[in-house]
Amino acid sequence: MSVYVGNLSYQVTEDNLNAVFGEYGSVKRVQLPIDRETGRVRGFAFVEMGTEAEELAAIAALDGAEWMGRDLKVNKARPREDKSSFAGQRRSQNFRSRY
Repeated sequence: MSVYVGNLSYQVTEDNLNAVFGEYGSVKRVQLPIDRETGRVRGFAFVEMGTEAEELAAIAALDGAEWMGRDLKVNKARPREDKSSFAGQRRSQNFRSRY
């Protein structure tokens, strides 16, 4: 499981996140998505920590905390929703409308 970190500054780096979350345990991985068009950070990240207890400690300490001029939103990451079902639905509607 990993932690979702939202409302991040656009100047944040993986090293920044490693340092902050490292205060609450071992950081296994940081994912900091980059916008394809602008090339800049998208304003959120996912942090995977060593144990669930470390994740919960980081969430408790950092959710709502002010960091780099922003109020962080930190919680357990939810599984990604499958967006393909919408596209499939749209295709089937187009198919029906042609016949």
